[in-house]
Amino acid sequence: MAQVPQTFLDALAVRTWCGLSLGALGRAREEIDAINVYPVADGDTGTNLYMTVESAAGAVEAVFAGYELGEEVPTLADAVRAMAHGALIGARGNSGTILAQLLRGMAHVLTEGDATHIDADALRLALRHAADAARQAVAHPVEGTVLSVAAAAADAADAAEGDCGAVARAAYEGACKALAATPGQLAALERAGVVDAGGRGLVAVLGALVEVFTGETPTAFDLYVGGPGQAGHARVDAVSDARAENCAELAGGPAFEVIYLLEAGDTAVDRLRTRLDALGDSLVVVGGDGLWNVHVHVDDAGAAVEAGIEAGRPYRIRITHFRAGDVHTGGERPPRERVQRAVVAVVPGEGLAGLYTEAGATTVLARPGEPPASGELVDAVRRAHAREVVLLPNDADLRHTAAAAAEQVRAEGIRVALIPTRSAVQGISALAVHQPDRRFDEDVVQMTSAAGATRYAEVVVAERQSWTMAGICQAGDVLGLIDGDVAVIGSDVTATAETVLDRMLQAGGEMVTLVLGDEAPDGVADRLEARVRESYLAVDTVVYRGGRQGAPLLIGVE
Repeated sequence: MAQVPQTFLDALAVRTWCGLSLGALGRAREEIDAINVYPVADGDTGTNLYMTVESAAGAVEAVFAGYELGEEVPTLADAVRAMAHGALIGARGNSGTILAQLLRGMAHVLTEGDATHIDADALRLALRHAADAARQAVAHPVEGTVLSVAAAAADAADAAEGDCGAVARAAYEGACKALAATPGQLAALERAGVVDAGGRGLVAVLGALVEVFTGETPTAFDLYVGGPGQAGHARVDAVSDARAENCAELAGGPAFEVIYLLEAGDTAVDRLRTRLDALGDSLVVVGGDGLWNVHVHVDDAGAAVEAGIEAGRPYRIRITHFRAGDVHTGGERPPRERVQRAVVAVVPGEGLAGLYTEAGATTVLARPGEPPASGELVDAVRRAHAREVVLLPNDADLRHTAAAAAEQVRAEGIRVALIPTRSAVQGISALAVHQPDRRFDEDVVQMTSAAGATRYAEVVVAERQSWTMAGICQAGDVLGLIDGDVAVIGSDVTATAETVLDRMLQAGGEMVTLVLGDEAPDGVADRLEARVRESYLAVDTVVYRGGRQGAPLLIGVE
């Protein structure tokens, strides 16, 4: 269905743009991941861009949710600030960080004054400021990247006449032409026969902007880049060769990608840029007004983090190892022999990480508000050092990330099965029936069946007022979610958990799994165990300590 066009950019148009951009990147994610050969061929640019825009879209939705019960609507400035802030705190990878700065650059123009909407002149200025801001954020700009594509889009917009739709289309077509030219600007792209992955993502975002204003999805990309299956998409053998060459170059280059948010002043950040530039490459520092997103590739990850500590308060620190295999010091050691099969699982808390590790799984810790990037999952699969790997994402929102990681390691010759577990309790059920000595397909089927037979719930505290499937909740209310949907709204964690458990057991069950977070009230496990014992015969209960897992309580019923 065609999008209803808008003649100007207001808060609703910003919301629509975020949603359309997320959809466009979701459709193009695998293609963009596949053509990712620069600056590091780690095959996650599409996923990183998707997650960056997902964070931006979520922030805009939160602003609208705050107004949905009243007659007022968000202002343009409200929506644009939320979009830029969401992208900043959720930026992933080199290209995601640059995209966040592009959106922030636009926001600098679009939030001036009290205008409810902006016209074509302001849109031109916003696109120009975005391109300039992104280039300034990169320590050593390189042509043939998303920076070139953004600059070309701004140039084309400057020359365009007409309304916002005409400006957006001109920017999109200028970006497409620049994207098609990127292989001639970067040798790595030319060898692989692909266009720049980050630039391809920006084209998708600009295409969504065209759709906002015209109601039509543009098709110029196929005209300029060769269409599906040609120059605009990866030639698999060439990409594999380019990645192999890139990985060989990594042996003498930075080993780690370090990303963190930083609270610091401008002067401290200037010193930080100088220090990080001396430590590594691919340095991008974006943000302002006391909050920054820092991205750099280094050999000494500890030194990069220490530099952030000296500058201010770093948090949400992510360190991803680029190289496959073990790193040894103090003499040579023969390569460790691969095991036949391993399980890699994402877990929400330290307690569950210990439980999964004891059961033989390699774990990736997902801290509250900090879902892992695909590079972290790839690194975990490599650490498992197995010929066959079962991947448990344990979160519905990680399906794209996990799928991207699986595709990357399959290209390295590792057999991977992705079981779409949506909660850590489903992962526990899958792990309980895991038998590494049976055939891989049979093991995957049994684990998938066990996970699918486990209903899952969580008890959380609402952060804001919003509509739910169970009615309107207020900030501070206790929510009981069953299979991802809000089913109960209460005021007490224990009482809400009892109601949730009763509803789940009404459909039957043989085993209840309780995972207690650090914020779970004292006695809640005893109360729920007693409830099961008294009201549901032949149902067993097992309790685990999950640690800092984001939710006071997770519940599973098999």
